[in-house]
Amino acid sequence: MFYFINKLNPVNVGGNQMKNGYFGTYYQQGDNPVFCCRSAETVYEEQLCGGAFLACGWNASGYPLNVLSGFPNRLDKRNFTEPFAFNVEADGVSLDFGLEFAGFETVRTEENETAIITLESKIKPVRIKVITVLDGTAMFSRRLEIENLSDKYINISRLSIMAGGLESLDKGRLGYDNRADEIYSVGYFDSDRWGKEGMFGWHKLMNGVTSVDTRFGRDRFRHPLIFIRNNLLGKIWFMQLGWSGGCRFTLDYNAQPDCDSHLAFKAEITSHNPMYALAPHETFVTPELHIGLVSGGLDDAVNQMHSHVRKTVFTMPEADPSQALVGAGMGAEHDMGVESTKVFIERFAELGAEVFIVDAGWVCPPDKQIYWGDYNGLNVPDADRYPNGIGEIADYCHANGMKFGLWVEIEGLGDLSNVKKEHPEWLANNAFGEKARRFLDFTVPEAAQWAEDELARIITEYKLDLLRVDYNTDSREYFNMRDTGCGYPECLNLRHFNAVYRMYENLKKRFPEVIFENCAGGGGRTDAGIMKFFNHTWVSDCQCAPESVYITNGMTMALPPERVDRLFAGMGCHIYGSLGIQMRNTMLTHMTLNVISPYDAEMNSEQAEFVKHSVKIYKEFIRPFIAESKIYHHTPETEKMKKNGFCVLEIASPDKSRGAAAVFTLVNSGETTVRFKAKGADKSKKYTVYLDNEGESFTVSGRELCTKGIEIDVSSSLSSELILYKEN
Repeated sequence: MFYFINKLNPVNVGGNQMKNGYFGTYYQQGDNPVFCCRSAETVYEEQLCGGAFLACGWNASGYPLNVLSGFPNRLDKRNFTEPFAFNVEADGVSLDFGLEFAGFETVRTEENETAIITLESKIKPVRIKVITVLDGTAMFSRRLEIENLSDKYINISRLSIMAGGLESLDKGRLGYDNRADEIYSVGYFDSDRWGKEGMFGWHKLMNGVTSVDTRFGRDRFRHPLIFIRNNLLGKIWFMQLGWSGGCRFTLDYNAQPDCDSHLAFKAEITSHNPMYALAPHETFVTPELHIGLVSGGLDDAVNQMHSHVRKTVFTMPEADPSQALVGAGMGAEHDMGVESTKVFIERFAELGAEVFIVDAGWVCPPDKQIYWGDYNGLNVPDADRYPNGIGEIADYCHANGMKFGLWVEIEGLGDLSNVKKEHPEWLANNAFGEKARRFLDFTVPEAAQWAEDELARIITEYKLDLLRVDYNTDSREYFNMRDTGCGYPECLNLRHFNAVYRMYENLKKRFPEVIFENCAGGGGRTDAGIMKFFNHTWVSDCQCAPESVYITNGMTMALPPERVDRLFAGMGCHIYGSLGIQMRNTMLTHMTLNVISPYDAEMNSEQAEFVKHSVKIYKEFIRPFIAESKIYHHTPETEKMKKNGFCVLEIASPDKSRGAAAVFTLVNSGETTVRFKAKGADKSKKYTVYLDNEGESFTVSGRELCTKGIEIDVSSSLSSELILYKEN
């Protein structure tokens, strides 16, 4: 009945009850050892059994699965075709079997515990380390280290960083005999297209296999994130792959009529094969999976995920993220002359901006800035555009009390680049043997070194306070093939992005006070793998309502709001909607401003006063808590949002002393009344509530604010209201 019963000698290896939550590894020794990962109330167990490393199940209430030591409730491996906790294939042979235990250790700090399980294959000369980082949140990080112990190359052609059973349900015991497709829902971003980032939806999980892909076989604008909700039991698994290349989440749902149901998953890296040719005695470190489980709703899962990435992913030395400096800039869509630039700098300083960024076009001659892609790789200010050098612009920024930033796209070379002409071998070849148009191959050491040296030169020579890095490469170019010494082509996707990560890691360490801003054609590369090395990121180049609202709503699930750049004005923001909806779409995130009038026309004073008023609220009320805020998505699903005609987004301080919410009306919603019930307030407190449209304040109990709520009237479509509440 209980297939995994073993006579084990349990050892509580870890266990830190820190101010940030409990974490520890419960190691149960024996012939078939069990490894129990515990972080907050999330519990996940694995077991080495018969030479296979198996996923044994989860608990969302803090209980190890052998809490009844004589009757452990681990998953029965016979219910899963592939119960293995990871998948590695070497030279076409599965290493899911034939594994031997070679060691277990933990490394503990006050912040986390790293558990390392070492396994060796009896099939191939390969050592695999299974590495888990527990940090006191309901989410943990998982990666593998794969070492070639032989003197020959070994091909890795299948790689699931984590896999296996999630749970089995006894439907009879639950008293549930309804349709199988009502038990689970799976949530993800529906679109992989540019301008559709963050379009979130829940979908019924059907009997069979469901996959969600990004980059390999799909476009690059889908953030690699998935939620799996058990509708019967009220719990949610949530996971992100920290990887900028191809990846896939796969769910295998076996739910036959009148039988128990069984759910398994895989978090895979995808590419052409072999995806990695492991050199003799080389160790390959996989991308990380971040995975967790909560008993609760979507907001609980999102906030645990944000706590985890703040604590465990964003650990590089960096400019203080709590500053969340108000950005501003201008690029190829404007006149970028020196005098017009100075006018824009003065106006942005007046509006309250703190960083001024010269965007794409600074290397182009006058009137050629819209062709900036052709000039990528030059990285020198055009002498005709800046006769006194770009230092004149930097100095003018500093004189007006703002930091200076510059846009660069270092990973692509334009047709006019001397580097492209002199080093055509630095460009990748795709799987069809065609030379890439612009994609710089970082597996060529000289190319990677040139890019790193060039960025360091730009930061130093032009005295940057902020570096904005763009990346406008079609995902089909990532998966190029080349012989790297193994005697046959391998897909360079893994080698390439690992080299890119090393470059940004080196630069972040070298320039810790410089703000690194990520931009990849908007939201083309927002994953946790690249975001380790950036302070914040553009999540889309689409700033036009109502899509801009949908994007903000969804992408603040994937990343904490202080890491999400949203733009007021510029890039089409002004085309649709009221001034209020355009501005407030930035106010619960990392705010960036664009121009509100041409440089040779005076600013509209009424418009400017609203911008200054909003920036002041952001700086004085919202920014002090945004870097540790909790976020609540009152209207998470894009299609339901469109149907209902409004969106509500809320952030609050962790101590519930203050919060801010925005109500947005959408297309064809007309005059709309929304009842706002605060999720971030404390029922035992009293609050002063401020409604920005009318400039009205009133006092209300926390209980009323949370349970009864307040009615918010928005007078028209594509408009908004900003709600602030603060403890009395």
